[in-house]
Amino acid sequence: MIKNICCIGAGYVGGPTMAVIAAKCPNIKVTVVDLNQKRIADWNDQNIDNIPVYEPGLGEIVLESRNKNLFFSTNVDEAIDEADLIFISVNTPTKTYGSGKGMAADLKYIELCARQIARVAKNDKIVVEKSTLPVRTAEAIKSILDNTGNGVQFQILSNPEFLAEGTAVTDLLNPDRVLIGGENSVEGQKAIQKLVDVYANWVERDKILTTNVWSSELSKLTANAFLAQRVSSINAISELCEKTGANVNEVAKAIGMDSRIGPKFLKASVGFGGSCFQKDILNLVYIAKSFGLNEVADYWEQVIIMNDHQKRRFSRNIVKTLYNTVADKKITFLGWAFKKDTNDTRESAAIYVADDLINEQARIAVYDPKVESNQIQTDLNYLESRSASENEKATKCFDNPYDACKDAHAIAILTEWDEFKTYDWQKIYDNMLKPAFVFDGRNLLDASKIKEIGFIYQSIGS
Repeated sequence: MIKNICCIGAGYVGGPTMAVIAAKCPNIKVTVVDLNQKRIADWNDQNIDNIPVYEPGLGEIVLESRNKNLFFSTNVDEAIDEADLIFISVNTPTKTYGSGKGMAADLKYIELCARQIARVAKNDKIVVEKSTLPVRTAEAIKSILDNTGNGVQFQILSNPEFLAEGTAVTDLLNPDRVLIGGENSVEGQKAIQKLVDVYANWVERDKILTTNVWSSELSKLTANAFLAQRVSSINAISELCEKTGANVNEVAKAIGMDSRIGPKFLKASVGFGGSCFQKDILNLVYIAKSFGLNEVADYWEQVIIMNDHQKRRFSRNIVKTLYNTVADKKITFLGWAFKKDTNDTRESAAIYVADDLINEQARIAVYDPKVESNQIQTDLNYLESRSASENEKATKCFDNPYDACKDAHAIAILTEWDEFKTYDWQKIYDNMLKPAFVFDGRNLLDASKIKEIGFIYQSIGS
């Protein structure tokens, strides 16, 4: 029976997942560790609004268990030593150097974790890969751990996360399925069962699937690839709709009623973002190429190409509509996070649209209810399109939407925050320069009402 769990990595996966496990398993001590002292301090902040990951309902769950059986610490070695089961939930970014640059996952943090576990462990451990990883990563982890020479036995499991940011707490409390992959050996099956027993505290047994390690790893990549493919597919149709006079929302509703297809992930938009979709597809592309499956790689890579095209098309349309120049014009972005109900900005469409418009010498004003100004600057600086001082000069963040929209030439909606629909759009219109434009990158607003006010309104695919 598992008594102590350690999770290495206190980010968007590790923090919420461990908080729910602690809440549902009061007899298990759960310790989340990270070398980032500020992040751990934020998780321990008395004001739950200051925890580093914003998810509806997460603060309350953290408060319920924190300092009872849920702990956040920077003492990684101590947590590893105490644990029966160790989750690895660190970042696995796409490589920016060397072999596989731009496609393969960078596993340096995973390797560092494995080596630290090998160094510290004095008794047998179950090690669970929770991060999004390419197929056969478990094999690399096992190779490191099994060659420590200290006699400790390790079992490696794959337990991929299927969280959708913005609904992570709901997804964890009521998952579609929990996937656990392990070895077919007797010890491997025992390790699988111990993790099954943890989840069985609140998840129905028929929703807990067990496979071999490789199937588990590949299932994660494939699930995200299929979902991203649907987004790029409807976005490709959205461009055709704009040329023919069709309405992409009507098209999506019609095909979504086909039971073979279904309605999910058929909402046309400025493009998908987040940490998983692009990274997982690029991993899939890299794996296919490494096996010489070039046609397979080209097929999946086209999903990324279409997504990039949609973002660039959106920014080009803003320039074209504003009389082919946005130089020194104020363009207000409503939303910077890649989706609503999260403060995660990784691969957000807003970053790339802003980058294009700044290149056209636009002035960007930003309002997002959960994203801070320093994160916006970090995102723009990461692209290395210009100096940090140039990015800072070109962008300004606001604490409320009305100030952000004052004297703007146009508004671009980049995140589907529900609150945007409740604004006094007449007041916003009255304080903008005329003609006033709205470019709805999320098909969020009621077009007829916005046009009635006087806005020139454009959405995706209609």
